[in-house]
Amino acid sequence: MVKTYWIYILKCSDGSYYTGSTSNLEKRISEHQNGLIKGYTSKRLPVKLVFSEYFEDVYFAISAERQIKRWKRVKKEALVRGDFKLLHEFAKCKNETHFSNVNKNDLQT
Repeated sequence: MVKTYWIYILKCSDGSYYTGSTSNLEKRISEHQNGLIKGYTSKRLPVKLVFSEYFEDVYFAISAERQIKRWKRVKKEALVRGDFKLLHEFAKCKNETHFSNVNKNDLQT
């Protein structure tokens, strides 16, 4: 039997988001909802599961959790809505030195 690992996003009563990972999604969500996990969510009850995704490798689940935790709110909301086009736009590098922002005429010799 393949073990499944989950990442999840909870929406808290104050409108903020919490991202976590677990090997037992139902149990973990219940623990959050009942205030059994002390910390961020226990002070923002009730919480609601708004996104989850499973992985068959714990390394990938933890990696995805860490990545999503660094995202801004709008990017998390795009993921929750399943708006992958907008999510892709948020993922693009927009600084001035990025190749896509360079004037193409400047590259011609």
